[in-house]
Amino acid sequence: MGTSEEVIFMRENIGFIGLGLLGLPIAANLLQAGYTLTVYNRTADKAVPLVAQGALQAAHPADCVTAGGIVVTLVWDDEALESVVRSEDFLERLGPGGIHVSMSTVSPDMGRKLADLHARHGSVYVEAPIFGRPEAAIARQLWIPVAGPQEAKERVRPVLEAMGAKGIFDFGEEAGTAVLVKLIGNFLIVSAARSLEEALGMAERGGVDPKAAVNMLTSTLFAAPIYQSYGKMIAEKSTTISQSKIPQKDVSLFLAAAQNAQFPAPLAGLLLDMLEGGDRSRH
Repeated sequence: MGTSEEVIFMRENIGFIGLGLLGLPIAANLLQAGYTLTVYNRTADKAVPLVAQGALQAAHPADCVTAGGIVVTLVWDDEALESVVRSEDFLERLGPGGIHVSMSTVSPDMGRKLADLHARHGSVYVEAPIFGRPEAAIARQLWIPVAGPQEAKERVRPVLEAMGAKGIFDFGEEAGTAVLVKLIGNFLIVSAARSLEEALGMAERGGVDPKAAVNMLTSTLFAAPIYQSYGKMIAEKSTTISQSKIPQKDVSLFLAAAQNAQFPAPLAGLLLDMLEGGDRSRH
């Protein structure tokens, strides 16, 4: 049995904004862990399963915020995230001692911009983007890099664990670092998925069973979770990277970050060209 301090902490209300494919199971994990939630989603109907489990539904993003509390955002992009933070009364309600945990995949520049904005209002911005698909969230197998002030990271760590984090990796206090790690990881994931599509397509064209090929390769030379999971899905034709808008968005963010850092990233440029439909290998 936990201490009285732990019990009180677990009863803290968490605001949660963004109930997409990842947001919904992560928020459900928090409810199952004993937290109380106030949730908001632009499409209100997505909150129905959580309300049925005891969550409160907010009419506006700022209604998820409590003074000195913790509010989590998991939205699509820079524009959506900044819109939430600058919405009426969001920063004013959060105030001194309040923590905003951003789990969105956004640009490092946006992370730094919002960290500065929070600091001017006495609140704290913590980056905690997520590695993991919805099924990984349900299985509590998420990997989360974090960045932000140390005291705030310590306070939100139990919340991240309750969300389903299998591992939490600290990248210091400077905003922008955790989301850069996320962009790097997503660039590698998309690169691997695109390579698998091409390789297994070649296997099939050459008369080789793609499932047999990927089983052999991902149990020997490429025995890594990304190759195994995406290889299986691609071999079974249950997914292609062209089915989602996420790869193009995230590779664009990676390439923009590289350009801002004056770092050459020719592979990212080629990959983005492929994702946008200009696959040079087909010409």
